[in-house]
Amino acid sequence: MTAHTGPLALLHTSPVHIPVFEALRDAAHPGLALRHHVATELLDRARAHGPGAVADDVRDVLREAVAAGARAVLCTCSTIGAVAEGADVGVPVLRVDRPMAAAAVATGPRIVVVAALESTLEPTVALVREEAAGRGPVELRTLLVDEAWARFEAGDTDGYLRVIADAVDSVTDADTIVLAQASMAPARQLTTTTVPVLSSPEPGLAAAAVAAAHGPRDGSQG
Repeated sequence: MTAHTGPLALLHTSPVHIPVFEALRDAAHPGLALRHHVATELLDRARAHGPGAVADDVRDVLREAVAAGARAVLCTCSTIGAVAEGADVGVPVLRVDRPMAAAAVATGPRIVVVAALESTLEPTVALVREEAAGRGPVELRTLLVDEAWARFEAGDTDGYLRVIADAVDSVTDADTIVLAQASMAPARQLTTTTVPVLSSPEPGLAAAAVAAAHGPRDGSQG
């Protein structure tokens, strides 16, 4: 692919995402400069009090990224994605899961959203419904993998992904399965289901790379 200019800032709520997006950049977007901003406390407070409770702090982090030269920002946390996307900071702000949601509704109306965090379900369902507007009705179901997040927090990545993959394989009557959190993406490789399984990092970074190449636009809000 053609090399991109940047830099593209990424807002993470876990440092585990940094090597994932670095590897995706190296494979598909050589030349794209990435700047990572990790704010774990944003997810903690959003889980406890709702995404709106961290809106001001999210905007402050985004403004810092722009002040440091970011031409676009990608929020990799689905729980606070809508808050980040709605912040007016002068450059495009994208949520990593929007391209995935668009692909899901294009695949078929029966969509199952799988998440390891309850706080992620509502924002992801709302996003899918938003992308489905004008395309016809969708049949959305959610599947919360309760035991997964404790494994993630304990550093048991293999166990985390295995539990998610097993949950995904339990879904049969769907047109597509959406992995609501970026950290869940590697579970796709462990699944055996014939139902298409979608994850957010690869298409999300691709969209953000385009935004970074184009840079700020007058009145841009992301």
